[in-house]
Amino acid sequence: MSLVDRLDGLERELAEVERSLADPAIIADQRRYAELSRRYRELGGLVDRLRELRQASADLATAREMYGDADGDDRVMLRDEIDAAEAAIARLDEEVKLLLLPSDPNAGRNVIVEVRGAEGGEEANLFARDLFEMYRAFAARMGWRFEIMDAQESDLGGYSDITFRLAGDGVWTRMKHEGGPHRVQRVPVTESQGRIHTSSATVTVLPEADEVDVAIDPNDLRIDVYRSSGPGGQSVNTTDSAVRITHLPTGVVVAMQDEKSQIQNREKALRVLRSRLLQAEQERQASEASGARRAQVGGGGRSEKVRTYNFKENRVTDHRIGLTLYKLDKVLAGELDEVVDALVGDERAAQLAEHD
Repeated sequence: MSLVDRLDGLERELAEVERSLADPAIIADQRRYAELSRRYRELGGLVDRLRELRQASADLATAREMYGDADGDDRVMLRDEIDAAEAAIARLDEEVKLLLLPSDPNAGRNVIVEVRGAEGGEEANLFARDLFEMYRAFAARMGWRFEIMDAQESDLGGYSDITFRLAGDGVWTRMKHEGGPHRVQRVPVTESQGRIHTSSATVTVLPEADEVDVAIDPNDLRIDVYRSSGPGGQSVNTTDSAVRITHLPTGVVVAMQDEKSQIQNREKALRVLRSRLLQAEQERQASEASGARRAQVGGGGRSEKVRTYNFKENRVTDHRIGLTLYKLDKVLAGELDEVVDALVGDERAAQLAEHD
């Protein structure tokens, strides 16, 4: 069956989904309504492209039929029409194939990003801050909303741990490949002999979960409160505003202390907890025993890395796709597009090859 031949069936499904979205029973079921809304968006884009493809195919057939009997300027004009229709068909055919790939269950979701200093002591924490600033600048370039959820500053102004949320169009698609150990090679500010050190920080990218995605039984939670602390362990608040939530069935622990309000810290911790539980459930369904989150973070060691940032050579290398750019300064300033585009393109190429 050709791609265009699938249009009738997809149009019928689109109409059925549209009718379901107007059903009061569906509207009352938030989870089902969200699922159908995502499917409606997927089908809408696919049906639009298939309609364009059908029209371009019809235009090509008509132009070819007329071409045989034409002469002079008419023949030249029809040749141009044939070339344009063939180019449109090739482009639309590729777009439709991509749209027909199995959809990412997290497409359209916002993300929660955790950056932690790993190996390298205080230098790793300073590098964690660099990565955080890179993502903040990238978010500004993309027009995404940015929210710091929690931050643990280190003695020299780095971050031993920082959690933030990104919201906007294409956030998950363009951020999901950032997860994993990131390695830096440079002379640390604490190095008096000018020697280059290698340190690392880990990045975890979580798809943000809504309350309808993950139901949490309050009886499954242990909630502890304590006083917030800053660099060196000194107390930065006189009240027990920091919150630590333990999900007893899974052992997942989330702590928040950035807000002065215990209620706000509790809400932020629950948001992160829901996102971690959502990802864990997706991993279980995909039978990925090692877990995507653990695969992202690894052990945080310098030998494990998804990307290396070499300051002396102004070089950034993504080891997964063998991409090397000599523009580290621009990448750290938020110009991540070239790296991200290459990772997204590599993923799509692999998917197309798998489904050919």
